[in-house]
Amino acid sequence: MEPSTVSYYKTEYIETDTGNKVSRKSVICGSQNIILGGKTIIQTDCVIRGDLRRTGGGHAVVVAIGRYCLLSRGSIIRPPYKTYKGAFSYYSMKIGDHVTIGEGSIVEAATIGSFVHIGKNCVIGRFAIIKDCCRIEDNTVIPPNTVVPSFSIYEGSPGVFVDELPECVQDLYEAKTKDYYAKFQLRGD
Repeated sequence: MEPSTVSYYKTEYIETDTGNKVSRKSVICGSQNIILGGKTIIQTDCVIRGDLRRTGGGHAVVVAIGRYCLLSRGSIIRPPYKTYKGAFSYYSMKIGDHVTIGEGSIVEAATIGSFVHIGKNCVIGRFAIIKDCCRIEDNTVIPPNTVVPSFSIYEGSPGVFVDELPECVQDLYEAKTKDYYAKFQLRGD
């Protein structure tokens, strides 16, 4: 995540060589363990915990985030963890392309597929798997180890299936994230 200089006056964002736009007011721990695919926006007060990784030697990717993702204000991304045979350990998290994570949401999923919208103030439990082309409505709690199938809408606490998404949702989410990225201004928050 090598930052390049942006020529905007008093910008609160750093733009990387791959087009990522990262707020200076975000908290990114263990950046050497985080991969951003490119053209991802990380807004103010977002926290990404790349420092929470398995113990032991070697370099490990803790959080991998795809292209055209939006991590909204106050969202928290941290890898899932568990104790297995008496040993506490963190596990990696993968987030696909064209994913939006709403304001104030907390994500500890194992995998989030591509073309996924997670609303505001959601909690995605440890080791949850959200397949491609899904929508998680605002204020939804997805319990740990839940698998959310493709083309589904989940809502509630605990989150339950409420409806299906049309097959064109992939095109809609792709257009939405690319449009948001293109119109995003690097200015003070």
